[in-house]
Amino acid sequence: MDLLEIFKALSNPTRLEILQGLKDPAKNFPPQDEGDVLVVGVCVSSIQQGIGLSQSTVSGYLATLQRVGLVEVRRIGQWTYYKRNEATIRVLAELIGKEL
Repeated sequence: MDLLEIFKALSNPTRLEILQGLKDPAKNFPPQDEGDVLVVGVCVSSIQQGIGLSQSTVSGYLATLQRVGLVEVRRIGQWTYYKRNEATIRVLAELIGKEL
């Protein structure tokens, strides 16, 4: 786990907002057709609508969060769904508690 890269990813307010929104996706993003958002994840278009930025911008932010391991990705057909990687977030919280 590269703490510096994770902190860089979290230093952007919009990426932080996306990650916080994914904690309770039903409350923070518009409804979607595909299953339970806690299981499947949230479609990029729903995140884009909830954040209010272009799909390409949101996709770039999500790619950064995925690269550092903070979100998981799932493809269903032509759609891509994102959810928090709770295991990585727990390890990060433990490391912060021990190291800082």
